[in-house]
Amino acid sequence: MVAAANLVEVAALVGDTARATILAALMSGQALTGTELAYIARVSRPTASEHLAKLSEARLIASIKQGRFRYYRIASPLVATMLESIIAVAAIEVPARHQPRSAQEEALRFARTCYDHLAGYLGVAIADALVRDGHIVLGEDGGELTDGGRRFLAALGADLIGASRRKRIFCKPCLDWSERRYHLAGWVGAEICRCCVEQGWIVRDRNTRVVRLTSTGEAGLSELFGIASPELSFARRKDKSAPVVTAG
Repeated sequence: MVAAANLVEVAALVGDTARATILAALMSGQALTGTELAYIARVSRPTASEHLAKLSEARLIASIKQGRFRYYRIASPLVATMLESIIAVAAIEVPARHQPRSAQEEALRFARTCYDHLAGYLGVAIADALVRDGHIVLGEDGGELTDGGRRFLAALGADLIGASRRKRIFCKPCLDWSERRYHLAGWVGAEICRCCVEQGWIVRDRNTRVVRLTSTGEAGLSELFGIASPELSFARRKDKSAPVVTAG
């Protein structure tokens, strides 16, 4: 009965349109202020504060104060996994509403962050490349790096030790709601995303989950992961809102 009551409470919190919009915005992995979240959710600042207080009390989000501002973020990878699973069920199991995709949705389908790792066409393509080259063995319940995979990702600049310090799941598959296949989550997925950002291969859109592929990133993905430039170019042609960004 307690578990059922907790489920009802969490479902009610996520089921509100404004709160769902706030949580979706925080799934970008960025910490945002209450004012930014109020604007994104299209509610007043006092109303946003009420929603944020409820989400904080339920430990779905956490906050930190820096100077005059308080920043909010998803409380944990477990919460992020729950939210992404809801999105996947809504996209895959619920009958689609027939309407043209917006430019924003096409951009999300091409490349986005799923909390702290890469998703969309780009995330799935990287996962496929790592499996194809024998760097990762991936199953429905988990993933494992091979010795060659550890050397490969270490050369990319990935920290493969930090997972134990932060008590994170090391490597696991995450069902991609747009591609309907797996991308990489866990510490390994987060490190690949971090490395891609630090090397200027991708850039984040402000206040959204969208990431843009740079010209440097297109070359790097082609050279290191064997993801052919023509494939990326074709995906971008489908997504006219995601041109190659010139790094620097």
